[in-house]
Amino acid sequence: MTQAIGLEQIITQKVKTLSREKQQQVLDFVEFLQLKSLTVEFKHYDGTPMSALEAAGDLVGCVDSGPGDHSTNKEYLKRQLAE
Repeated sequence: MTQAIGLEQIITQKVKTLSREKQQQVLDFVEFLQLKSLTVEFKHYDGTPMSALEAAGDLVGCVDSGPGDHSTNKEYLKRQLAE
């Protein structure tokens, strides 16, 4: 625990020497790291993991128009995208 407190103090001291703009960049980076480490797990009420299909179950089949399943149409998958 002593190392963590020491590290926090070192970071604080170094950040204080930066300009306001650079301090904002440090804050932005710290917030980016926090967001990057977030993970979302969907679970059933009993705590067991939920599959992606189960989590999006109410969305499956909700679009009436649009292309069908192209995973079986290999020629469609090879075609060039129009710009």
